[in-house]
Amino acid sequence: MTFHNKTILVTGSCGLIGSEIVRRFASQGHRVFGIDNNQRSAFLGAEGGTAWMLARLTSEYPNYIHSTTDIRDRNAILAIIKEQRPVLIVHAAAQTSHDRAAQIPFEDFEVNALGTLHLLEAARQFCPESPFVFMSTNKVYGDRPNTLPLVELGSRWEFAGEQLQSGINESFPIDQSTHSLFGVSKCAADLMVQEYGRYFNLPTCCLRGGCLTGPNQSGTQLHGFLSYLVKCNIEGREYSVFGYKGKQVRDNIHSEDVAAFIHEFWQAPRVSAVYNLGGGKQNSCSILEAFALAESVSGRKMLWSYVEKNRIGDHICYYSDLRKIQSDYPNWKITKSLPDIISEIALGWKTSRTLQ
Repeated sequence: MTFHNKTILVTGSCGLIGSEIVRRFASQGHRVFGIDNNQRSAFLGAEGGTAWMLARLTSEYPNYIHSTTDIRDRNAILAIIKEQRPVLIVHAAAQTSHDRAAQIPFEDFEVNALGTLHLLEAARQFCPESPFVFMSTNKVYGDRPNTLPLVELGSRWEFAGEQLQSGINESFPIDQSTHSLFGVSKCAADLMVQEYGRYFNLPTCCLRGGCLTGPNQSGTQLHGFLSYLVKCNIEGREYSVFGYKGKQVRDNIHSEDVAAFIHEFWQAPRVSAVYNLGGGKQNSCSILEAFALAESVSGRKMLWSYVEKNRIGDHICYYSDLRKIQSDYPNWKITKSLPDIISEIALGWKTSRTLQ
């Protein structure tokens, strides 16, 4: 393979999206510099750790360079960006659980908000022309989607009326609602990424993800709903449903489709772009519907219990309106259907690595 001199920098490089970015660009011959200190294992427990992915990436890609730097270390981040001068920065490192954030508020805010600021300022100083893509979250909208008119169907909640049939768009309000502390720290980072774009005219992009998933996710109860759900089904574990009758709806997007969009943005960047990025209505499902899909793939009955109290700030119904992102980048589209995603996740848990 011929290696390019261009360096792609990825934070959270051993996580679901980060590792997908590494694979995509390293396989194209780019030099990829990854930053990941496996803090997920501290946040989410051993089963959420990513050491297995680091071993895979370093063995498969000689053009992958790994650093265990903590993004909270300002001087270290400044030094890395100054030395590497990346042509693209994909910031996917985060404390990812809104449940866990309440137990570790300082760590959550320092990683999600302050760490993002460190990277932005380093980019402004040393590579201001390089696109900066931030993996934000739909949790920036807090629980305001729950104020929308909904209708209860047999297996899911759904938006009422025609206006919302395409889902939540980027103009939806983000304040005066309950977010969870995680949602607030990510919202602060999201706004800072936008501000660096507008104020300094930098090519930044906030991707407000729905349920990002795929076979390489270390799904746990605290993060990675679909991966963890399928894992429970395959292992015969009991899955806990928190409120809303199990009819709460999420849209699911495969990590490969996320990486494909980031590549499109790199080729044609915009200043201070914001996009809702999920599977859209076509890839949406409730927990009950996800149970049925998992059962159809594995042939095993789903074991589950119900907890009446919902998670704080949790959405009853959310799926992304993809019209803006598809209008700005018409070459990009969803390529992985929901049944395909669940089949891949099931196969991944069965064969790709040891069940954790």
